Amino acid sequence: MLKPNYLMKNTELQAIQSLRLLLEQVPVIKLLDIEHEGSEPDHGADIMAHIEVFGQRRVMVCEVKSTGQPRHVRTAILQLRNYIVHYAQEAIPVFIAPYLSPEAQTLCREQNVCFLDFEGNARLVFDSIFIERQVASKPAADRRELRSLFKPKSAQVLRVMLRDPRRAWRVTDLAQAAAVSLGHVSNIRVGLLDREWAQVSEEGLFLSQPDTLLDAWRDAYEPPIGERLAYYTTLHGGAFEDAARRVLRTGGEANLAAFASFSAAHWLAPYGRTGTQYFYADEAGLERLKSTLKLSSISKGENVVVTVLQDSGLLQDTEEPAPGAICTSSVQTYLDLANAGERGREAADHLRQERLTWLK
Repeated sequence: MLKPNYLMKNTELQAIQSLRLLLEQVPVIKLLDIEHEGSEPDHGADIMAHIEVFGQRRVMVCEVKSTGQPRHVRTAILQLRNYIVHYAQEAIPVFIAPYLSPEAQTLCREQNVCFLDFEGNARLVFDSIFIERQVASKPAADRRELRSLFKPKSAQVLRVMLRDPRRAWRVTDLAQAAAVSLGHVSNIRVGLLDREWAQVSEEGLFLSQPDTLLDAWRDAYEPPIGERLAYYTTLHGGAFEDAARRVLRTGGEANLAAFASFSAAHWLAPYGRTGTQYFYADEAGLERLKSTLKLSSISKGENVVVTVLQDSGLLQDTEEPAPGAICTSSVQTYLDLANAGERGREAADHLRQERLTWLK
């Protein structure tokens, strides 16, 4: 029997309601009873649903987690397998969480574990029953959590790790290299491990799925916050490039400006020229660009665009493919291009093939 509601967690209550609703929608399944076993965490199965299918009684053993991140899914699957082996070998294993990403759903399929979440995704496969439902919605909390991984300070950590995904980092070393706090690195570490984009070795944390991470970052990407300023210059071709390289190399240890977007791609992985030059800069870098490149403000017909960054952290993660050609890193350039329309996506794909392939 179910234990009293006041002893049950909200997640477990919602899991029971979602399971009941799903089973009641299948005419050939008769729900006999739902039990909630054990008042202590991880003591036996969370939920046991007794059902009847075509006159035959079956039991569904359910593990409920408050998060459906892949690492937690693997833990739940092991718990289900262990419970079934020791207590109910003929039971049907089911995993339930508030939301299951496509990656988490794949893990369940690979292990022949049924699943459902509160968004409406579900898969029940046993005997002659086959039910699979997928929805496009994603909870706001999950979207916020994912976006938080790519905020400016977090992005500094990810850019450092993506320089060499196989390098293992101690938290203190990574915090120093990314110029962020230890607490910030610890939060990023948890997020990466939960999604199984990273692993921990004896030497430290390293990226095990850099491509998957980059794909997720691209899909959730928000351009750096800053003021976009449009200018016109009479300099063209080699004269412009020479002047730009002179001003970019004068920043000393701290970069004040860098080629960005299509302009950075021209140096990193040439794909096609554009009539507009793009830069990221801080306030000091803007003044140098305006002076050296003879920039004049213009409302339309610009051929130079400078974004003055609110947070100049990404200017410290640059590449210099030719003397003075200070460019945003390959990762940052890829993200900008991938969100710059069809032509940008083509240039982004070319850049990724040329500079962002990692050994498996």
